[in-house]
Amino acid sequence: MALVKKGSRLITVDGMTYRWRLRGRPTYDQGLVRSPLTYAVEHADASGTTLVVTTNKPHPSNWFGTQGSPILPGQVADSIRTALSDGWTPEGPGSPFHLDQSAGFVSPH
Repeated sequence: MALVKKGSRLITVDGMTYRWRLRGRPTYDQGLVRSPLTYAVEHADASGTTLVVTTNKPHPSNWFGTQGSPILPGQVADSIRTALSDGWTPEGPGSPFHLDQSAGFVSPH
């Protein structure tokens, strides 16, 4: 499944271009700060497996005003490198590849 181009950003990591997108509105559990922020990454030029990264941060648009820091391109690049070393094949077919980096996420509510 391809990412929506509107609202996505391009990033080049080790010579390959990827598209990444953060969901604008939080899911119900993210809005209640019960689950952490997630974002998706895919190869920009070829359809294939989507990378879904779960962070250890709250969604910045949560309903409680819990402070969440933005996802920076450097963090996205690090996640892409980690996923590639863990076996993600962005140009290959298959189910979404999940990278869980949520260690340390604590819901304040």
